[in-house]
Amino acid sequence: MTDLVTVFGASGFIGRYVVQELAARGARIRAVTRDPHTAQFLKPLTALGQLGYAKARLSSEKEVRAACEGATAVINLVGILDGSDEEFGALHREGARRIAEAAAGAGAASMIHVSAIGADAGLEDGPAYARSKGEGEEAVRKAFADATIVRPSIVFGPEDEFLNRFARLIRVAPIMPIVAPDARFQPVYVNDLAAGISEAALHPDIHGGQTYEVGGPDVVTMRELMHYIARTIGRDISMPEVPDALTGTLSKVFGWMPGAPITHDQYLMLQRPSVVSGPNGLSALGVQPTPVQAVAPNWLVRYRKQGRFTQMA
Repeated sequence: MTDLVTVFGASGFIGRYVVQELAARGARIRAVTRDPHTAQFLKPLTALGQLGYAKARLSSEKEVRAACEGATAVINLVGILDGSDEEFGALHREGARRIAEAAAGAGAASMIHVSAIGADAGLEDGPAYARSKGEGEEAVRKAFADATIVRPSIVFGPEDEFLNRFARLIRVAPIMPIVAPDARFQPVYVNDLAAGISEAALHPDIHGGQTYEVGGPDVVTMRELMHYIARTIGRDISMPEVPDALTGTLSKVFGWMPGAPITHDQYLMLQRPSVVSGPNGLSALGVQPTPVQAVAPNWLVRYRKQGRFTQMA
């Protein structure tokens, strides 16, 4: 019997790649979103009859249960990077709990919960994002003991709001201050992450109950990343480094304002390395990690002055 995989957050950045990877592996997919009309772009990523939609709000246990009914695997990709303590808790903890309970109630063979490196329910004065992610992991484990937890570092890809965000700024800015220049990341390519998630979902006999921290092949600082983006898009501009103490003060005073470049919670996250602490989980999931330099120029090229026709030094 063909696997039926319910994917919460299917229309998000990571979701589209998970759907495509699952389809390539022959699974049937139930894409769960608050508004299925906004997820129609997923159809061309699958074969005829492979993809169905379910409308569900994470605040509704009834809708979440209905979305999991009959599924052999359930994947939770839902998450936000910016929000209040209440919003983080509602999605990362309570939403995750409802999904895991529904997956267990439906008799699913596997439950994949995507968290984040640095997740820690015990953080009292640390970032609310990391604390809520840790609380979500605990809730998932309590409801579905054999769930697989996947903790990625920063995820990059053609539609990301990481490399693209900085590239947009560097393209037009006469000067580009670097915030948290010593912050460390291990960026993981979205295709690699999707392959690992799909592998775990379809092979619970191997990956059930495991926690995998996943990252790319290289650890980079914010400083190195910003200079790499500038070189790649052909911009030679001044990049002064902002002292952490000043960034912390400004984020605390102004970070709550709409459109603020960085919130205080995000500043606190940058003080914690987003780096795999042990063996890279991608290896256990059978995935060879892709370097940023191997793929990012393919989409960063649009930020060059004349696009692909720009002559690089």
